[in-house]
This record gives sequence, C-alpha cells and structure tokens, in this order.
Amino acid sequence: MISRYNVGVFFLVLVSIWVNIEGRSISQFLNEESEGTIWAVLVAGSNGWDNYRHQADVCHAYQLLKDGGLKDENIIVFMYDDIAKNRENPRPGVIINSPYGHDVYKGVPKDYVGEDVNAKNFYNVILANKSGIVGGSGKVLNSGPNDHIFIYYTDHGGPGIVSMPSGEYVFANDLVDVLKKKHASGTYDRLVFYLEACESGSMFDGLLPEGLDIFVMTASKPDEDSWATYCGEGTPDDPCLVKCPPPEFQGVCLGDLYSVAWMEDSDVQDRDADTVQGQHIRVANRTADGDYGSHVSVYGDIVVSFDRLSTYMGETSTNHSHASVDAISFSKSSKNVDQRNTELFYLFTKHQNAPEGSDEKYETYMKINEVMSQRSQVENKVKHLGELLFGVEKGEEVLHSVRPAGQPLVDNWDCLKSYVKIFEAHCGRLTPYGRKHVRGIANICNAGITSEKMATTSAQACSS
Repeated sequence: MISRYNVGVFFLVLVSIWVNIEGRSISQFLNEESEGTIWAVLVAGSNGWDNYRHQADVCHAYQLLKDGGLKDENIIVFMYDDIAKNRENPRPGVIINSPYGHDVYKGVPKDYVGEDVNAKNFYNVILANKSGIVGGSGKVLNSGPNDHIFIYYTDHGGPGIVSMPSGEYVFANDLVDVLKKKHASGTYDRLVFYLEACESGSMFDGLLPEGLDIFVMTASKPDEDSWATYCGEGTPDDPCLVKCPPPEFQGVCLGDLYSVAWMEDSDVQDRDADTVQGQHIRVANRTADGDYGSHVSVYGDIVVSFDRLSTYMGETSTNHSHASVDAISFSKSSKNVDQRNTELFYLFTKHQNAPEGSDEKYETYMKINEVMSQRSQVENKVKHLGELLFGVEKGEEVLHSVRPAGQPLVDNWDCLKSYVKIFEAHCGRLTPYGRKHVRGIANICNAGITSEKMATTSAQACSS
C-alpha cells in the first residue's frame, strides 16, 4: 500500500513489470484511449461564511470539469449553498476561488443542498442506491463497467473522520466499505479520489486495499493539518506572495492550498497529455509550502495514477475562463492559514477592521472570547479524561500516540463511533478544532477501556 508522498523507483519498476506482463509497454499503457463515461461527485462538507473556501473549491472543480466536456447529468454536487447569497458576501450571487475573482458559482447544479448534504446521501449516491436517497435531486452515480469516476471532497476533518454540515460524521471505515461495495458491483473501470481535510491520510491509511482500481490523493498525512490559502491582506512584514484577496473579503480564505493546487494545475495543463501521477508530483511540491503547508499522501493502486488527467477530468478547454493563472502564481501561494485556525483568523481580521466603539467590534470581540474559551475547555477536558483513565504521567502520552504508517487509526471502528458519541454527550459537540482529539478517543478504544468506564469517566472529566 502506498502511504507516503515519495513514490520510489521500486514502485515504478513494479508498475513497468506489471504492464509488460499484461502485454503492453509503458508507452502503450499511457496512450490507451479511455472508454466509457466520466462521472464526478463533488462534496463540500461544511457550511457558514468563515468556511467560504470549501464551497468555492467545489464550484471551481465543477467549472473545470464542465469545461472539460463533462455533462451535468454526470456531475453530482453536494454543497450547503449558503455562501453565494450570504448577507456577508460583498459580491452577492458570486463565489470566487482565487484573488483573480472569476465567478465559479454560476451554473453549478444544486443536487444536494442544506440538510440533504449528509453522509447517508453521499454513500447512497456513490452506490447508486436511489431508494436510499432522502431529498435532493435524486441524482446518483449510475456508472457502468467501462466508466471512470472522479470524487473530490473538501472539508474539515480529524483522525479517521471528515465532517458533514448535518447528520453523522463520515468515518474512514464506512467510506472505504462503500468504495469496496462500489468495486464489487462492477460499475466502474477506475476511480480517482481527491480529499482535502486535516488528517485526511487517516481516512485511507491501513484501510484501503490494493486491487480496487482506486487511486487516492489526500491533502495531508494521517497526523497533520491541511491548510487554507488566499487568506487576508498582506503587510510589509507578512506580504502575499502573489496577489492578496480583494480587500472586501475580510479574513476569508478563498480556497484550500491542496485543492487550489490541483485545480489551478488542471486549469493550465494539457490534460490529454499529462497524467494523474504528474499532477500528484506538482501538487505535492506546491502544497508542502515550508512551515505553512502539508505533505500530500497517496493510497491505493499506483497504476491508476498513470492514466491521463483527461480520463477523469475531461480535456482542457482552450476557452477556459477560469485559467488565468500564470507560472509564478502556480509555483507560489498567497497567505496560508492552518484549517483549524481559519475561524479565529476570520474573527481577528473582522475585529481589527471594525470601527472603534461599534457594535460589530464588541460582538466580534465577544465571539473571539467564546471560541478561545471553547478551545481551552476541550483541551482541559480531554487532558483530564486521559489522566483519569491512564494516570497523570501517562495520560497525554497515550492520547497523543500516533500509530506507524500502514496501520489504521483504530482496531474497532464501532468502538470509536460509540465513544465519540459518549464523549460528545458529556462534553459537547466537537468543533472543527476539537476534532483533532478523535485520535485520543481512538487510543482509548485501542487501550481496551470499556464503554461503561468511558461513560463514567467522560461524565467526571466534563462535569466541571
């Protein structure tokens, strides 16, 4: 299984051997004509103005696929749809994904919006289980055995989970089980999955087997955050490297670093000549932006990555209206912000720019205090929980332990799901910041703590 950014010569040799065993040279392999229809599922798993970037990412993804020749009937979009017409939007009815300001919202299908953006609908869409869909357009991934599928998901995440704006979390084992069922149904040829979220590698590490004809690229390793980009205004000490977002977008990040990287790459590359693997290398280089980026990781079947980009995204349109990105802007980014800190970044910027003595300044100040208090509380509660279960000396060590690459986050996923609910019942719903502590809850399961002890100890830890 592939679990790291660097794809060594060893793997390339194996691919070469495999291809030649199949009776085809590498050249023949790379130049085969793809058959069937291209399908796409695009998911923005958040809502709220400060999460602007996730829906902007999905809208941009739709536009590049549409310009690549995909039909609306083959593109399924999940987005809460509370950004374009949000009262805080300085450009009503418009969403942009870069400082250059092209509208990416126009024409995007509203397949699943609002409360219909949830894990159950997502799973049923992939499995083409139309009877299981509740709400929305009812459109499902009704692919055939010769078809190619592209899935792109952008959101907040945590170890072993990505979020939805309503309903349950998407847990890693459930997602991989759905992909296995899709493969068993024989309703695709190959599938590429791009995932943007903190700890996104944990959704597949140690879980996704080879042999499903699936290639996955994630924004980050299993134990690191991903980053937002095109955030805020520059200063002499901290300038934007390319172009700052328009000043009216105070504190809002227009995109996510990994997502913007693959989409801006897709906008300018000849997708019919370039490969998924070529994109992976370029995107990984851009996303690993010193101390302000993450390490792109890959999982599944590497042989799929040698397919042409056009196999999953369609061919590049020469009239692409969203491709005004030159070589300089692709090689560097604007200001980046850790995804877990985007809410505070937005609030600090809003407070700084609010008129002195205004209600807005006071209300924003109070909101900052509330968010900071929530963070402090969850840190203290989790620390106390660990100390109660494992002792003062061992508590933090056990909760923060990271398993070696290639091992899944947890042995018993039902335990993790149950214990997350127990913790949230006693300690409150985990925020995007607090979801990093799902690793600690997983380690409690791995340590063999009973559900009864988890419940009583969570109640004790969170009672004050």
